[in-house]
Amino acid sequence: MRPYSDINDPRLIKALAHPLRVRILSVLETRELASPNELSDELEVSLGVVSYHVRRLHALGFLELVRRTPRRGAIEHHYRAKARPRVSDDVWAETPGIVKRAMIGATLQQITGYTNAAAVGGGFDRTEAHLSRTVLMLDDEGWKQLATEMVRWVEVVERIEAESQARIERSPGGEAESTAKRSAAVMMLFESAGVPDDGPDAGQPGNGHLGRRSSRRPRSLRTGSGD
Repeated sequence: MRPYSDINDPRLIKALAHPLRVRILSVLETRELASPNELSDELEVSLGVVSYHVRRLHALGFLELVRRTPRRGAIEHHYRAKARPRVSDDVWAETPGIVKRAMIGATLQQITGYTNAAAVGGGFDRTEAHLSRTVLMLDDEGWKQLATEMVRWVEVVERIEAESQARIERSPGGEAESTAKRSAAVMMLFESAGVPDDGPDAGQPGNGHLGRRSSRRPRSLRTGSGD
């Protein structure tokens, strides 16, 4: 995958707040190329609507036109994602709340669909698969420290993926390529506004918790050997 590219213009955030645009970028993260016609079939959205949003993403610099293919007297355009967008802190601070909520809602919808499909398909079956939810009590300094560490973790993820890609490219048909699997890592840090201190499911059977805990202590639901 192509590396992250910081967004430094609040107008681009507003443009990404549309849920279909988030879904289009999501598809192009997992595929090298796709045309509006192919995206229309995969997303089950009319070709005219998809074509409009693809053109907008291209004009905004998120997509790159790679090739044009003649099809039944017409020209089919194939695009790829230029970079995975990442919003800079300064721009996010300037973004109106209504736009933030729209963008977050669209992204969470995409993440939910992606993870649910993976769970049904056995995507969490590997021993090292990881799923955690930790409730924290953080002061302002602690929040900033954790946010900084999460940015560093993203950089580690990018480095590991780049190293994996290099091994695959060095030995076509070799072990690295034969064992390569499309994978995903999702990370979030947010204030649990509107959520009761102990969470909506604390103490309920089957959720990985043994009774209630104070809201001042971490609580996690985890799977995998990395815990």
